Amino acid sequence: MGKNVRGSFDINRRSFIKTTALTGAALSIAPAVAFGKNNESNKVVRIGFIGTGHRGEWHLRNILRNEKVVVPAICDIDPKAIQTALNICQEQGHKKPDIYDKGEYAFMDLLARDDIDGVVIATPWLWHTPMSVAAMKAGKYVGVEVSAATTLAECWDLVDTYEETKSPLMILENVCYRRDVLAVLNMVRDNVFGELLHARCGYRHDLREVKFRPGVSFGEGSVGEARWRTQHSLKRNADLYPTHGIGPVANMMNINRGNAFLTLTSHATKSRGLNKYIVDNPAGGENHPNSKLKWKLGDIITTTITTANGETIIVTHDTNSPRPYSLDFQVQGTQGITEFDYLKSSNRIYVEDVSEHEHQWNNMDSWLKKYDHPLWKKYGDYAVGAGHGGMDFFVDRAFVETVRRKELPQLDVYDAAAWSAITPLSERSIAEGNAPQHFPDFTKGKWIKRKPVFAFNADY
Repeated sequence: MGKNVRGSFDINRRSFIKTTALTGAALSIAPAVAFGKNNESNKVVRIGFIGTGHRGEWHLRNILRNEKVVVPAICDIDPKAIQTALNICQEQGHKKPDIYDKGEYAFMDLLARDDIDGVVIATPWLWHTPMSVAAMKAGKYVGVEVSAATTLAECWDLVDTYEETKSPLMILENVCYRRDVLAVLNMVRDNVFGELLHARCGYRHDLREVKFRPGVSFGEGSVGEARWRTQHSLKRNADLYPTHGIGPVANMMNINRGNAFLTLTSHATKSRGLNKYIVDNPAGGENHPNSKLKWKLGDIITTTITTANGETIIVTHDTNSPRPYSLDFQVQGTQGITEFDYLKSSNRIYVEDVSEHEHQWNNMDSWLKKYDHPLWKKYGDYAVGAGHGGMDFFVDRAFVETVRRKELPQLDVYDAAAWSAITPLSERSIAEGNAPQHFPDFTKGKWIKRKPVFAFNADY
């Protein structure tokens, strides 16, 4: 792609097919060479960053710790975010990257460079799909923050673009690498719980102070995610943020790899939390203009998913009311059950014929220690301070290693589409009186024969 692509965001289809035909032919002839049979573990990886705000800042810090990574360029339209990123590069002894900050489509100029192997996209949700599509069309590996898409059309855009370009996309779902999550994944694979029947998960996080900054302000002129995230709560009644919970459960149930999501139904409570927060806030009150807004997002969204292999999953979205943080994990099978979360006091397990006391919960510390994943045993010390209890280190390392080795991501474009599809499908179910919705088969039948790959490699 030439340097003049900035003015043409929707790349002409004929031109695109012409410029990518050679790449596509090469991949179809030699996919093994392209995706990992050649050992390039010592290759320097060149990563560009699109979005260097709070989330992008963490990715940048982690990835720059890798001595075999260089960052040639960064893109953000917020001067403060750019300056923070430059400070990080300087603090960690890296060369100052080129800056792209002239307008919303400045990222297209970054993507036009030929000295970037992959890009990390950490921008507001509505930009995730268009930026990912543009990056894949530019021949870059893509690491995109969650959720990867907000509509079914966007989910298909991601899949269709990958299948046309063969440029891999990884969804950067960090909770999949959480230490207890990986340990329970090992337990599932060792048949501790027997055949899986049911799981529970969610995103239960009081975000009221995030959605209004400062005071009860949101939108233009506000701070952080209040500039864009709050608008979704005003306009959409859906599970807006499903992947932190569903990603780990999908790996345990081999979704897209021998199993698939089939249907979902969703229910929403009334919306009261955000209005109450505005009215009760010293900066707000009953006469504040924002107290008159009609928030569409129900305070608690409950979604039930069925799978091709006969399991059910309950997913909860709960961000508008006072509550402790929880992802509310439960995994249940024919032999036993576990419930676990960040607080050790909430972690418990029961395994029939194994647990000490019949029909009683047991502490699961010994189980988590026994099934601790090799990744954490090997790299746990390096993960200290990497963000979110260390799991950010692992998701960033996995992306870098995927790019370095020219391999397909373990959390791939089909995962990104299936997990993100929960948002538009839940929205439609609620709007249609909790009617069942069918998941598209983004793999077009390939899920039947695809094999599980996530976290089998003890190196990344």
